[in-house]
Amino acid sequence: MLFHLSIDADDPRNVANVIAELWGGQAFPFPPVLTGSWVAMAGDDRGTTVEVYPRGAELHEAPGDADAVGRIGDKDRRTATHFAMATALDVDAVMAIAAREGWPIKYRKRGGIFGVLEMWVEGRSMIEVLTPEMQREYLDGLTIPAWQAMLAKGPAAAVTRD
Repeated sequence: MLFHLSIDADDPRNVANVIAELWGGQAFPFPPVLTGSWVAMAGDDRGTTVEVYPRGAELHEAPGDADAVGRIGDKDRRTATHFAMATALDVDAVMAIAAREGWPIKYRKRGGIFGVLEMWVEGRSMIEVLTPEMQREYLDGLTIPAWQAMLAKGPAAAVTRD
């Protein structure tokens, strides 16, 4: 189980507020790591949060008995980091939020197993948003036995490289 993860964004406050809106939670400033950071809190029983740092933030090990520190690095770098999140909202509501923000979004069926709304935060970072129906597909399809059965059918499609 994950409790929190971090991403970076051009507008951390706005991104945290949108994620909190999708959850029905709240967003707050998050100064412990880097000034200008925000956190989206789901308000669930697990304390689920997404920390949103300014674009280009990097975590670095601090010497001795100190917490990791945040620094700004290459702001143009893309990332493979993404996450799938649950929402109680329906497809139309999620699509409306993405449209309001000007963020690309589309429905995708992952491996023929479960659907996601592939939302591109600020046109750069992907969040897979799962409505209640999609969450059921995910939970039914992403089990260890189901994964083993999928692998037994043969190799998956190749990854495209630039």
